[in-house]
Amino acid sequence: MRHEKTTCFLPCRKGSQRVPNKNIRPFCGYQFGLIEIKLKQLLEADAIDSIVLSTNDESILEYASSLGNCKIKLHKRQEHLSTSETSTDQLVAHALELIDEGNILWTHVTSPFLNAFHYNEIVKLYSEKVLEGYDSLMTTNLIHGFLWQNGDAMNYDRQVEKWPRTQTLTPVHEVNSGAFLAHTKIYSELDDRIGRRPYLYSLDKLISHDIDWPDDFTIAECLLEKGLVSL
Repeated sequence: MRHEKTTCFLPCRKGSQRVPNKNIRPFCGYQFGLIEIKLKQLLEADAIDSIVLSTNDESILEYASSLGNCKIKLHKRQEHLSTSETSTDQLVAHALELIDEGNILWTHVTSPFLNAFHYNEIVKLYSEKVLEGYDSLMTTNLIHGFLWQNGDAMNYDRQVEKWPRTQTLTPVHEVNSGAFLAHTKIYSELDDRIGRRPYLYSLDKLISHDIDWPDDFTIAECLLEKGLVSL
């Protein structure tokens, strides 16, 4: 049986305080950079029925429109939802305004190595986990290390052993923002992009590489040039 309709929500704000024009600057031979790569990946993912691209960047709108693909739905985002102060909570409401039925797969162009194969796997896994009682999914990185907060260890008991072997530590999930998947009912009822019982899907560290700083952009190009990841 085919999965319920899944729509990708792709928010893409103009400008970047840390990496100028990072969403559309040339990247490893791709003239339109990260937006070109991400739209290509999403269009190739059979599990994604349509893509809602929300942006205030005219150059991105122009590029996406030039593809002439009916799977892409363009939305020119208002400026008050496009500033560095815009909260994720505001974008959750915005996503629901644009997508009012089915599942919403929220992803970002800044995860260039999360490709069509991974999106298909995520949708498939989500469908399976819903049957097991989970209500949503989000991707994470597993951290195996000594984590401290407020002056004390978070993931081990120093009263039992001050420095246990790292492989015996309880791993901690770090949300990497690669993908969030939930039904529109979750958005409507909880004002959130995950539910009360999300399935945490850990990704390989290289696949989940996120471009947020100038060094991240350079590292991403090196990973691709070395063949350690694929688009």
